[in-house]
Amino acid sequence: MNWTGSVLLVPFAIGAVGMSAAFAQTTAIPANDFLNSIGVNTAVSRRGESLEKTIECATYLGIRFVRVGYESRIPVEDLIELHKQTGVRSSYGLMSGGTNLERLLDGARRLAEVGALVALEGNNEPNNWGVTYQDEKGGRELTWLPVAKLQRDLYAAVKSDPVLRDYPVWNLTEGGAQTDNVGLQFLTIPDGAETLMPPGTRYADYANCHNYVTHPSWRGLHDNQTWIAADPSPECKVDGLYGNYGKTWRKKFDGYSLEELTTLPRVTTETGVKIEGDVTEEIQALWFLSLYLDQLKRGWSHTAMYILRDRSDEGGNQSYGFYAPDYTPRLAATYLHNLTTILADDASIDTPGSLNYSIPNQPDTVHDMLLQKRDGTFALIVWNERIEGSDEVRVALGETVASVAIYDPTVGTESVESVANADSVKVTLSDHPVVLEFSVQ
Repeated sequence: MNWTGSVLLVPFAIGAVGMSAAFAQTTAIPANDFLNSIGVNTAVSRRGESLEKTIECATYLGIRFVRVGYESRIPVEDLIELHKQTGVRSSYGLMSGGTNLERLLDGARRLAEVGALVALEGNNEPNNWGVTYQDEKGGRELTWLPVAKLQRDLYAAVKSDPVLRDYPVWNLTEGGAQTDNVGLQFLTIPDGAETLMPPGTRYADYANCHNYVTHPSWRGLHDNQTWIAADPSPECKVDGLYGNYGKTWRKKFDGYSLEELTTLPRVTTETGVKIEGDVTEEIQALWFLSLYLDQLKRGWSHTAMYILRDRSDEGGNQSYGFYAPDYTPRLAATYLHNLTTILADDASIDTPGSLNYSIPNQPDTVHDMLLQKRDGTFALIVWNERIEGSDEVRVALGETVASVAIYDPTVGTESVESVANADSVKVTLSDHPVVLEFSVQ
């Protein structure tokens, strides 16, 4: 995509902006925190993937973590080498049908000892794979008691382990598919929940979802597609937080209230969209950008896109990846590389600063997020999620800033416009983010 947006930078224009603008004092998120939230699913060095190529791809994309599991038979040594070469860490899980807790903990300890571990994760989609734990089959259409007991025991084992106890445990995925109310819609089962597992049972530190951008009940292209997929409320049109932790999607067991869901610690270990039908390579690339932004903005601390490279050992449409099976990069890879390069930072700010700004008459498809780099530079990301059309957006600042540089990750890594001494920025937005980088006097 070539830069076609119009940008108007207004120097010394307090009168033009209007003193009536309602400025909001907004505290920045460390840019490094946003970068740390960016992850992918990958088999690293198995299922036709190459460790050397994974290292190359991870470096180019700027991802910070990979979601993996022991059942893929990825050698821990390869995950350690990936970390050594790129800094990328691993979320390490039981994955599909896994029950070997000692094997999980052993691999996680080895990763933790070299600083390569993000978190431990429970089973991947027991509704699809099922488990056999302590000689009892569960998940799928059977009782979910074995699934619940396994997750309970995983949590207890991690928290009693001297190496791992300070690492977070991410819950299993698709707890909303419970056939019986074992309480997996809670991180810790509260009193009065009337579940088959007792009150006080602890499962996880973080909720975990697979909120893919499209869903069989919500087909087609929509404004705010990725924003809605990240919604923690019943307004989410896909398989999201509410259907797994608010009121379970299969049997409608009650979980957290809407107020509690808003602040519930949560991660996404699979999301994305495949290229087919109306979803072109360009749309996939644009949605991947807004997905990572929406997810952090709406409270998801980590997001693992599915997938780094298309599967070459499975049938069907395998066009989910940043890369094709021969490692040809798609536009999604180029656009994410540009964004992570523009925002590049290597440490978080303990006490980030704040900036006064407002977006008067902000359209409901336009979103914003203020970041700050370690050197003090503010980066305001403003993005639009229109399928068609565009909006002229004005960012009004509460003070004159020394300089503003505008970056478009669909164009490249260099600024497309810049100006000194401005207190207002106008930009025409359509379907992707721009980054406004401020140097404050």
